[in-house]
Amino acid sequence: MSELRWDPIRREWMITATHRQNRTFKPPEDYCPLCPTKEGGYPTEVPAEDYDLVVFENKFPSLQFPPPEPAVEGTALMPVKEPEGICEVVLFTADHDGVMSRKPLSRFHKLVKVWRDRYRQLGEKDFIEYVFIFENKGEEVGVTLNHPHGQIYAYPFIPPVIENELNSSQQHLNHEGSCLFCDVLAEERAEGSRIIAENDSFTAFVPFTARFTYEVHLYAKNHIPSFNDFDAQKELDLARLLKVVLQKYDNLFGFEFPYIMSIHQQPSDGRGQDYSHFHIEFYPPYRSKDKLKYRAGSESGAGTFINGTMPEDKAEELRQSEPGGISHGE
Repeated sequence: MSELRWDPIRREWMITATHRQNRTFKPPEDYCPLCPTKEGGYPTEVPAEDYDLVVFENKFPSLQFPPPEPAVEGTALMPVKEPEGICEVVLFTADHDGVMSRKPLSRFHKLVKVWRDRYRQLGEKDFIEYVFIFENKGEEVGVTLNHPHGQIYAYPFIPPVIENELNSSQQHLNHEGSCLFCDVLAEERAEGSRIIAENDSFTAFVPFTARFTYEVHLYAKNHIPSFNDFDAQKELDLARLLKVVLQKYDNLFGFEFPYIMSIHQQPSDGRGQDYSHFHIEFYPPYRSKDKLKYRAGSESGAGTFINGTMPEDKAEELRQSEPGGISHGE
């Protein structure tokens, strides 16, 4: 069963999706549902013996179209809605043990093109308000399928983190006459100590208010609201900088670095042209080579993060982390 439930205290929608309890959980080594289907082997989600990149609807979606009827009745205080939306899986490569940081630039370029296409096509549907592209990488963040892949959630509402960002940027625009993200990036570039890499179109940096030790944000240099505003050069430049960031992560401690990656951009209805700003955020769970950062009382209960390191120091570590070998993978 699945539905949207309104939390009147936090003023945000949450999703129940009980069928997801049955989703694939760490399958045996000799079977991966995201690998190509080999002749004589068990069928997988991809009925072909090889593939390049693949997008398909999630078999265990949190949002569905057409949506099922809610399992419970809502009230005026706590209404319930159908979980209308679309959830997709994006397979980055057919190589089960593939290490993305070691893949050629062309692989990243194709992935950016796929993301652009899905953002545009899903956003054109009249019941979708926000297209959220993300990746959960590594068992440390709860991944149960290790094959390189990401996901796309097309929501019938704007998620609360994004909505808060947009509200802040809109208020800044009203008061200062400029995009908040553009101004933050200008200050980061002027200060310089937290920049880890950049090219003609994008800048990657550890933010001044990093919540995670090795958190990295990747901003468009010019005011670009969404993938809809990309040209061919920006596609290639984003691919280049994504590869650089992953190389720096993987070379930092000599193993594939886990993280959550989220792409933030303009809502699908076209609002926020002046104050939406395309950017990508990475949240890695490691705070040192052998220690994880957990969201504990202050973070989970009060919403206030505590970073035990200086963002400037961590940016320097990432800046000095150059492409090199890692201890396992391809």
